[in-house]
Amino acid sequence: MSAAQHDFSGKLALVTGASRGLGYACAEALAKAGAHVLLVGRTQGALEELYDSITKAGGEATGVPMDLTDFDAIDRLGGALAERWGKLDMLVGNAGALGPLTPTSHISPDEFEKTMAINVTANARLIRAMDPLMMQAEAPRAVFVTSGAASKALPFWGTYAISKAALNALVQTWANEHANDKLSANLLSPGPARTAMRAQAMPGEDPETLPTPADIAPLFLDMLSPSFDKNGEIIRFNG
Repeated sequence: MSAAQHDFSGKLALVTGASRGLGYACAEALAKAGAHVLLVGRTQGALEELYDSITKAGGEATGVPMDLTDFDAIDRLGGALAERWGKLDMLVGNAGALGPLTPTSHISPDEFEKTMAINVTANARLIRAMDPLMMQAEAPRAVFVTSGAASKALPFWGTYAISKAALNALVQTWANEHANDKLSANLLSPGPARTAMRAQAMPGEDPETLPTPADIAPLFLDMLSPSFDKNGEIIRFNG
């Protein structure tokens, strides 16, 4: 199903890491499909740019500048959404950190904790804060961005791989807890994509050979659609 075929009018979506890359493209696509999109990110200027792009195209959005490692702020956001909207239809956990590419024995405790905080703990806190709101929606859907690195255990990729493996377990456990109700949660594995994180990890790679975030955005919309009936699965972008 193409993005143009989705109608998310009247639905509320929250996208983390919306200031660039996959989050930016996903938020734009959701807005074009009619959703009111909550744009969560650390870079206020980039969020304002995205907000302007969405509203100039006739869409609706609200900027939410936030560092996701401020876990209390996630709780406050849940309270604010409950007060203003009373529900959340779609949750996209896209924000992530690469962490250090280094031998496992050389990983600094601070870098390890920072990566786990962004890739795992922040998403656990999002689930905790947003689950009650999602259960007030008609067909709640959640998508979290994972990576094939979670199962490959590549040398030097320990911090990232560990965090994404933990994210997979987190989301799949939550999904299984909702196996008999209307909420479904899945993981999207985009593969190599033209993002800043990919450039950081593979500086010698030609980005022109990779799919863009806009190429991947329609898969987010498919997975967020009420008709998407999978739950607790890892969906891979195949280009």
